Amino acid sequence: MKKIYFFVAALAIIVGSCKSLNNTQKGTGIGAAAGAVAGGLIFKNTAAGAIIGAAVGGGAGYAIGRHMDKQAKAIKAAIPDAEVTRVGEGIEMTFNSALLFQINSAELSTVAKTDLDKLAGVFVQYPETNILVEGHTDDTGSDDYNMKLSEKRANAVTGYLENKGLAATRFTVKWYGETQPKYPNDSDSNRVKNRRVELAIYANDKMKKDAEDGQLGQ
Repeated sequence: MKKIYFFVAALAIIVGSCKSLNNTQKGTGIGAAAGAVAGGLIFKNTAAGAIIGAAVGGGAGYAIGRHMDKQAKAIKAAIPDAEVTRVGEGIEMTFNSALLFQINSAELSTVAKTDLDKLAGVFVQYPETNILVEGHTDDTGSDDYNMKLSEKRANAVTGYLENKGLAATRFTVKWYGETQPKYPNDSDSNRVKNRRVELAIYANDKMKKDAEDGQLGQ
């Protein structure tokens, strides 16, 4: 617990010192200073943790961040109602949960499939990224049921994207049931938001090497 408190304080200092920087510069600074420490402590088992844990920092991290700025803009333009956030050297994305799944269901809605079609198009344009897909539920139902349901939801999104031609090797799939709510499960509107799939998009080994060698195209 002391380690977590220490890291929160350290990260606050890092972020505070980056207020005047753009997203790319912030990502480089946080990646260099936090890196795997962040992934292992405060962000364990979360999309943000995967991104920060994979950071390389320095000049290579800056180049990756610039590349991710462009990809984040492309994703937001393709799916305006999704939550798209630049985190360090990657992108965290959450679909509009109300349009994704009905309660107790892992079947993708028609609107969700349309959004995934658009997202697949962006991922095809940016092939040098890995994609973590996380499934989550609200607290309706038993713990065991929700864990299995979140697995089905994550796999439904991943399978759909793979069927659109994306390589299976780009994906990592995880699921957490009701254990990581973003909002209190105290209302129907909040439960809808917790029935979600989150994506973490971060550089693969080739992008990192290209960035380190100064060969990453902008």
